[in-house]
Amino acid sequence: MKAELYSLYREHPVVTTDSRNCPEGSIFFALKGTTFDGNAFAVQALDKGCAYAVVDNPEVAAQDKRLILVPDVLTALQELAAYHRHVWGGPVLQITGTNGKTTTKELIAAVLSEGKRVLYTEGNLNNHIGVPLTLLRIKPEEHDIAVIETGANHPGEIADLCRIVQADYGLITNVGRAHLEGFGSFKGVMQTKGELYDDLHKRGKQIFLNAFDDNLLQMAQGRGFTLQKDALPYIEGRVSCVTPFVEMQWRANVDDPWHTVQTNLIGAYNIANLRAAVTIGLYFGITTEQIDHALAAYKPTNSRSELRQVGTNHLIVDAYNANPSSMSAALTNFSFFEDAHKMVILGDMRELGAESHKEHKRIVKQLQEMKLERIWLVGDEFEKVASAGMRVFKDVDAVKVALKEEPITNSTILIKGSNSTKLHQLPEAI
Repeated sequence: MKAELYSLYREHPVVTTDSRNCPEGSIFFALKGTTFDGNAFAVQALDKGCAYAVVDNPEVAAQDKRLILVPDVLTALQELAAYHRHVWGGPVLQITGTNGKTTTKELIAAVLSEGKRVLYTEGNLNNHIGVPLTLLRIKPEEHDIAVIETGANHPGEIADLCRIVQADYGLITNVGRAHLEGFGSFKGVMQTKGELYDDLHKRGKQIFLNAFDDNLLQMAQGRGFTLQKDALPYIEGRVSCVTPFVEMQWRANVDDPWHTVQTNLIGAYNIANLRAAVTIGLYFGITTEQIDHALAAYKPTNSRSELRQVGTNHLIVDAYNANPSSMSAALTNFSFFEDAHKMVILGDMRELGAESHKEHKRIVKQLQEMKLERIWLVGDEFEKVASAGMRVFKDVDAVKVALKEEPITNSTILIKGSNSTKLHQLPEAI
């Protein structure tokens, strides 16, 4: 069946899992979820333009000869993607980590695109469905290299994705205290992210390592990887007092002149992400001038440390996701800002399980030590630990009401919270 399905894919190399989006001649994969069954929409997908539909319901498959019956649609999708990646045979870099995966992936893709044709993960399609869909976008005649982002919130998920991606190179951005409910502990986070190192070492492949991160260094050395310090560029970075954007200095060798790059990234914590992009760019033959150009031109989107001017306010919108590590780093960076009127609007950090109370309390303690004009907290977890002088809201709608009744002006505002708190809606309300 794998060979037959791949033959059909070669003739129709566009895959969809959404019956509302059926490009002419594409193949529809009838995935199932907790509240839907794609099999029910397979015939509809054919009517809308799909050449074939892959289903795992025999009764549905009997309705049309263009319906391909498989034991399990998700498995078929993943196996097809793995086979296509194998047939293509080009170099693949796999990225995982607690924080910075998407930004690092986009920076690396921007740098590599200066000299190569790059296929990379769109947005954060980094799970068991998004990864195979990304791999199936590889076109041998159009792509020289692929950069694949992989995420996880339970043990074993990175290992499963490794079997699909079959990477030649790997990068873990960092390990932090996120998804503790699924991982069970920080040790569980390290073990799961380290599954990328396990896979690469077993297959004799390479990793790019941030040797300044003790956790990553320990994880790599514990799996038999040796550190080649001479392969690392020497990089320094700083946040200017005039602008919130990171100005970075780097050089590839100790005797080389320094390169200075003014980026559009907010937060000194992005230095590690920038260093990764430089390191990988140099490894793949991108020139220093091309690297500088790519890093200076890159602008973050999708509520990831975006700086926005709204009326008389400066907003730092980092509302795509939040965990104790990224929240603390964002607050530390915000403390360096010298604005007279500073405000934070922070949403709950989700999926922390039994550690949630302690981690939210730790953030509140950090807030108490900062010079802030206003502290607004959103969600049940922050409500339990908020201290005097901190204002608490049930949800984002309550914040919108307050902003309408009490407009904020001439302030610099950090907005950060887990995606489910929907704080990304706030810029339009300020």
